[in-house]
Amino acid sequence: MNTHYPISCMASSSCIDLDRFKLIPLSLTSICNCHSHHPPSRTLSLSRPRCSISRIGLFLDGSRVREVSGVPRTIFLKYPRIITAVSRTEPDHLFDDEEVNKGNSTTEGDIPTSELKQKNSQLKKRVVFGLGIGISVGGVVLAGGWVFTVALAAAVFVGAREYFELVRSRGIADGMTPPPRYVSRVCSVICALMPLLTLYLGQIDVSVTSAAFVVAMALLMQRRIPRFAQLTSAMFGLFYIGYLPCFWVKLRCRLAVPALNTGLGASWPVLLGGPTQWTVGLVATLISFSSIIAADTFAFIGGKAFGRTPLTNISPKKTWEGALAGLGGCVATSVVLSKTFCWPTSLLSAVAFGFLNFFGSLFGDLTESMIKRDAGVKDSGSLIPGHGGILDRVDSYIFTGALAYSFVKMLLPLYGV
Repeated sequence: MNTHYPISCMASSSCIDLDRFKLIPLSLTSICNCHSHHPPSRTLSLSRPRCSISRIGLFLDGSRVREVSGVPRTIFLKYPRIITAVSRTEPDHLFDDEEVNKGNSTTEGDIPTSELKQKNSQLKKRVVFGLGIGISVGGVVLAGGWVFTVALAAAVFVGAREYFELVRSRGIADGMTPPPRYVSRVCSVICALMPLLTLYLGQIDVSVTSAAFVVAMALLMQRRIPRFAQLTSAMFGLFYIGYLPCFWVKLRCRLAVPALNTGLGASWPVLLGGPTQWTVGLVATLISFSSIIAADTFAFIGGKAFGRTPLTNISPKKTWEGALAGLGGCVATSVVLSKTFCWPTSLLSAVAFGFLNFFGSLFGDLTESMIKRDAGVKDSGSLIPGHGGILDRVDSYIFTGALAYSFVKMLLPLYGV
């Protein structure tokens, strides 16, 4: 008896793999739908129970086919051009529709215990280190002088190292030529020296100009052909990590006008320098720092609770609802502290100071997010457990210091006293 089978139009030794689907029933006519001038007089159908098919191979080489659904191997050897559907199943994994839905659905109760423990551990670590950082920063701000400046210089040095590592990362380096490593290290040292020079000299303009000249000469004198991208990334590093943080030194240490309008200032302990150390710079720094912390906290809570509308593509997790909550928290904190410290004396000035702190912190955060996005990393570093790197913690403060100093120095009459 001669039985004719449809011959596939596919090339020899071709194979198609289809993952995770059900076959009920499996027939050669349904797999190969090629046109044939001689329709087959008989169709070979391969039927099997409802099951999970992990792989199906379509072969044109009959010699490679094993026995399928009771069809002897000699049949395929006799007709080597037949298209054969080969299914490999595991009997232990046969399931019906209800079991499929159960396996494909994931509920909150199905989250592994180890993952929940890991999340709780990260949250505890984040809270503990966050409180430790907050208390330490508060003490440094109250101390002022060289203590504040040296601590800021150390943070600037670590932040500069993280910045130049981001510039040298694969995400950014694929699109531009990063500065040589020795130039990055020199820039990190120069950035760390800028706050110290600001405290000692009272201004930073000459230092920044000199540093830019040194870095430009180092890049131009390198053995390789200098690239413009090297110059721009290095100069932006000097401005972003070195120059901008120096305004915190000018705000905290150089605005030494006493702010004695409140009883807290008049009773300032001698251990911390006495009443003369309760200055406009100290009060402005405390309000600015507190407002930034409030903005970040309220933005996080508001975004989690009400966030629906994305704020920007730079940071997809930020929402307009969270930003408005952060703005409200920042302004409210500024007003409450201004009433407590009796600085600034005008309510309108306190509200404006809160707005300024919020927008400075927001755009500082977005700027660092843009750099990390181009670098293709989530965090700038791993120095602080649960928080990432230094830049991840201080990005909201980088632009805010310059804005706060300019506001107090130029816009407030008599520095707000």
